[in-house]
Amino acid sequence: MQYRKLCGEEVSILGFGTMRFPIKDKNQKLIDEEKAEEMLDHAVGQGINYFDTAQPYHGGESENFVGRYLKKRNLRDKIFLATKLPAWLITEEADFDKQFNEQLEKLQTDYFDFYLLHALNAKSWKNIKDLGVLKWCEKKKAEGKIKHIGFSFHDSYSVFKEIVDAYDKWEFCQLQYNYMDLEFQAGEKGFKYAVKNNIEVIIMEPLRGGQLAKDPPAEIVKLWQKFTVKRSYADGALQWLWNKQDVPILLSGMTTMQHVKENIESAKRAKIGMFSDEELDLFQTIREAYLKRSPFFCTTCKYCEPCPHGVSISSVLGMYMMNVMYDDLKRSKMFYNFFLGEDNRADKCIECGECEPKCPQQIEIIKWLKETHKTLKRD
Repeated sequence: MQYRKLCGEEVSILGFGTMRFPIKDKNQKLIDEEKAEEMLDHAVGQGINYFDTAQPYHGGESENFVGRYLKKRNLRDKIFLATKLPAWLITEEADFDKQFNEQLEKLQTDYFDFYLLHALNAKSWKNIKDLGVLKWCEKKKAEGKIKHIGFSFHDSYSVFKEIVDAYDKWEFCQLQYNYMDLEFQAGEKGFKYAVKNNIEVIIMEPLRGGQLAKDPPAEIVKLWQKFTVKRSYADGALQWLWNKQDVPILLSGMTTMQHVKENIESAKRAKIGMFSDEELDLFQTIREAYLKRSPFFCTTCKYCEPCPHGVSISSVLGMYMMNVMYDDLKRSKMFYNFFLGEDNRADKCIECGECEPKCPQQIEIIKWLKETHKTLKRD
């Protein structure tokens, strides 16, 4: 295993994301603990020393399982443990301690190495900021219960910049970033802005939930064949990130022992500056080929929002793009029907037309909202 510095700590360049353990009976709450323990044992044996968990993972059971595992193996002080404050559950100041203490109990520890404000967006950030979350974080750090303070993020670049600028003691952030998502959420601009402000970046979704690991369409396979060094699609995506000087660690939510072994082998081969300019250009060509598969390109700038009738326009269009770009109807339907609120889906559009003149990409928003709902609604 290779290691890089994160907030002064020597962490493995591959971190174990604990949101996709193997399960039983198709029930996310029923982690197959025997298989999951074998995977974690192998990971630790190969040098992985960073575990990332959170309150909602596996329906609330990830933290419980990780806590039991660390105690059973006597590994707590050998592993950098990260978890996150569920910002959406905070309605009053007392909730900070309530959630935090529950997490300490679940994870059977008295401190967290890395603690994140989870999945911040404009609404949740304003709420917890107004309730005094930054002062609370500093108090916990002074008490020795949090070593490093950061946040994970799911909104536009402008909101990301606002959060970064609001506090000069952020130590790290966690962003969705890969060779496809250069203009998604915080994107490349956010990555560079964090680095410029001396905020270290942990990478999540390096494979877009597995979409960049599976066999791509034929026209994209031909592009991959132009690389001098032959590698799997997953390995290529991971190496694109590790190639960067300012990527200390990326997280992978691994479901099988094969995933663990393959990702560890990739980590062993990682090297800053491994790709030539020509190879980096080829990644850009691959990205453009994926984008051409979609009839439009939504950058999630959110200039079209808020919709007066509640439609989450950029999220809906992003789910349609996911389907057509990656041939991933199952995952797109899951996001549309389970992660998007019923009041925010495309069928709430009344065709008022307020959104379309605001779109810099000149997307026919009304047309594609209709098509999205037709394609992704429950059967």
